[in-house]
Amino acid sequence: MSDKTEANAEKASAEGQQPPANGEKMVFQAEVNQLLQLMIHSMYSNQEIFLRELISNGSDACDKLRFESIENSALLEEDPELRIVVGFNEEAGTVTVSDNGIGMDRDEVIENIGTIAKSGTKQFLESLTGDKKIDARLIGQFGVGFYSAFVVADSVVLTTRKAGEPAAAGVRWQSDGSGGYTLATVDKPGRGTEITLHLKEESKEFLNAYRLRSVIKKYSDHITFPIMMLGEVPPAPEPVEGEDAPQEVPQEAKLEQVNAASALWTRPKSSITDEEYQDFYKQVCNDYENALTWAHNKVEGNQEYTSLLYIPKKAPFDLYDGNQQRHGIKLFVQRVFIMDEAEKLMPRYLRFVRGLVDSNSLPLNVSREILQNNKIIDAIRSASVKRVLGMLEKLADKQPEDYAQFWKEFGACLKEAPGEDFANKEQVARLYRFDTTHHDKAGELTSLDDYIVRMKAGQDKIYYITADSYQAARNSPHLEIFRDKGIEVLLLHDRVDEWMMSYLHEYDGKSFVSIAKGDLDLSAIEGSGKESDEEKAEKEKKAADVAPTIERIKSVLSDSTSDVRASTRLTSSPACVVMGEHDMALHMQQLLKQAGHELPSTKPVLEINPTHPILDLMDKEQDDDRFEDWAHLLLDQALLADGGQLEDSAGFVKRMNQMFLALRGS
Repeated sequence: MSDKTEANAEKASAEGQQPPANGEKMVFQAEVNQLLQLMIHSMYSNQEIFLRELISNGSDACDKLRFESIENSALLEEDPELRIVVGFNEEAGTVTVSDNGIGMDRDEVIENIGTIAKSGTKQFLESLTGDKKIDARLIGQFGVGFYSAFVVADSVVLTTRKAGEPAAAGVRWQSDGSGGYTLATVDKPGRGTEITLHLKEESKEFLNAYRLRSVIKKYSDHITFPIMMLGEVPPAPEPVEGEDAPQEVPQEAKLEQVNAASALWTRPKSSITDEEYQDFYKQVCNDYENALTWAHNKVEGNQEYTSLLYIPKKAPFDLYDGNQQRHGIKLFVQRVFIMDEAEKLMPRYLRFVRGLVDSNSLPLNVSREILQNNKIIDAIRSASVKRVLGMLEKLADKQPEDYAQFWKEFGACLKEAPGEDFANKEQVARLYRFDTTHHDKAGELTSLDDYIVRMKAGQDKIYYITADSYQAARNSPHLEIFRDKGIEVLLLHDRVDEWMMSYLHEYDGKSFVSIAKGDLDLSAIEGSGKESDEEKAEKEKKAADVAPTIERIKSVLSDSTSDVRASTRLTSSPACVVMGEHDMALHMQQLLKQAGHELPSTKPVLEINPTHPILDLMDKEQDDDRFEDWAHLLLDQALLADGGQLEDSAGFVKRMNQMFLALRGS
């Protein structure tokens, strides 16, 4: 008995549950109980899904055996024709789904059914919304389809034997879904798994051959293994008058194949309907919604392969979980399933793509290690990336509303591309969409091409600002001079944006410039309000007048700033902080510090608006302590406006209160 089995048995005993005579009583993992209830309530309105899920599991088991048998043909025993069989017994009220695939041993039954051996379980459960339709989709994404059996059944019996094991090594699992299950060792002559569902009264509609066949055709027609059902028993022939009754007896019901059992991706595109593509997507990718778009391609020449790639409508719950990121491409070789989540076939920033690649050029015994540095895989990957990007470009051009939905779900993934895929950086950037000062509301997005069309004469740079929210970007004091001069600025407020811009330096020959970093010169831009000699002289005089005050501020803040200088960016705010061209934005520094990262110490530049009335007040302030408070307040408010966090927030509040009291008494 395994340690896990002993632990479960002890827990059952502690709770007063006695093992039955014909098996050992076990207790479900807590998360399984939660999922069972979610399954029953979230998927009740779509009961027929259970058959798709169980057939899909049977197909996976056959795929695994076919792959294992390449090196060990003895696993096929005396039964080389892999198949799935569906049957029902109206009198007993049962539906049975069986396969002659790889099967499971006792420990695998406990691991695969009694527990959820998956990281991210807690996050998944927390992501559920209570909306039955949404939760059903999430449940499918999480891959717990076996439990859908309890949507239609009040008890389930699973009997299995692993290929290559003796008949006496069979395992029977039985549960009514109420918190536990029993395990027993049984004889099972044939390998594989048989699942018998004792249907609830309200689910007896599935005790019907026509109903079962229609569900199989609807959801599982493209399973590449035959799905068989018992045919009708032919009636005995009627005796002819005057002759002896015939000696023949009715033949036993024969197995009849229900599904097409042809790999959809091997068929000509012209013979496949959109509905067939969508049904195949749902079956292969465990989604309950249609795909947004897809691309089906066959490549011949030095490398021969077929790819069928889909873009989903909705992001899975763990798409942005760095510890649990899945890749959606299945690898087949000569129609033999090799592996799920073949991450080498698609870069990380395209991990949302679902589908498959079927190669005729790879060996059947290919492993993840062999894929690491394989020229064939590299060629397939490169072509597949181009195909996906082309598919998205077409979607953006022909179906902008659908593309807007795609961007909402997956845009942050694409923003990871500049640091991962230098070769396609420009093509990916063409797909980007950003908020901008050209529009009045969040969500009214623009492309870089549209931004360039609107650039003012003489403008050779794409201006942007990063912040931790749309409102923070929209209200940044750094925008003041740009608003006054009518120069558009991109408002970047996703967490990934700061990292993205450290790699995305130019687009279409135009360099990107952060308006919150480095020096700023807008003089060459036509219509940006080029100063007359008189205006320039007036500004120089004002800057000279406040120069002593700025020097006093610089002296007070020498430990906190790298410099204090008069600003050309500000028109209404008193001050702002400016980072170096290669420094990280303050809001991003704060996020990384909160995540436990150590960052090199950087001091911002504090820019002062020479025309702001506060400077006049500070210029007249003779009390050094009060002047020091003013200087710190200027820096603190500038840091807050830029997304930074104050080291001494209590001191900021105290100084602010003192200033209010002083103003009241003046």
